[in-house]
Amino acid sequence: MVEIFIDGRWQSYCFQYSTNEDHMPLDHQKYVKWNSERFINWARKIGEKTTTVVYFFLNSHKTEQQGYKSCMALLKLADKYSAQRLESASVRALSYTVRPSLKSVQAILKSGQDRLLESEPVPETTSAASQYGFTRGAEYYKRRDD
Repeated sequence: MVEIFIDGRWQSYCFQYSTNEDHMPLDHQKYVKWNSERFINWARKIGEKTTTVVYFFLNSHKTEQQGYKSCMALLKLADKYSAQRLESASVRALSYTVRPSLKSVQAILKSGQDRLLESEPVPETTSAASQYGFTRGAEYYKRRDD
């Protein structure tokens, strides 16, 4: 919003976000051809949870375009690891939080957590012990001179 004082009166003008492609750095101009539909279709080929992560990236910024770089980096992880591993990592990342980050998915893939057996439980984020952080039990305070 821009406010201007003209002829003794305040006037306000609201503008929409817009970008002249010619003013963008060359590195950024390559993203102009991308859109949310293209990222979503690409993610659907990998899996449901990867698509969920892409939706989150696209909707977590003021403008959708700000999420394109994260979407591109996420989906390119399928080239380095595999589509199956990326989907597994997305499943695991979403089990930890409803707000996954690119770094969390990368860390899961790098550490191999995506390869853990599905029967292996995912850590609970709302257990009674973690509700208040690290809690010491009675064993910790028990006297050692008994």
